[in-house]
Amino acid sequence: MTSRLLAGVARRDPELLREVLPNAVPWVRFLPAADIDAMAAELVSTTEAAAAIGNTAAVSQLLVEWRHTAEIHADPDLHRALTTRPLDDFGPVSRPAEQE
Repeated sequence: MTSRLLAGVARRDPELLREVLPNAVPWVRFLPAADIDAMAAELVSTTEAAAAIGNTAAVSQLLVEWRHTAEIHADPDLHRALTTRPLDDFGPVSRPAEQE
């Protein structure tokens, strides 16, 4: 029932969900606006699907993944390291040894 309520509110007033989301998961404040919208949409659809099968593990996993994304955005050095391309090729990769 909760998932259906969440989905109904999100469909009727997406801005309301976006407004209250930081109260439930404060780390969402580190996400860019487009990511907050994407997270809200994924949260609604994943919650509906999880409720349909009676298993909320997918919702928990979704929140963990988005929290890690927020952690990246919160740390400028980490964000830069993960979003900039390396300047050079790292060279050839050796072939793995075959196991017998």
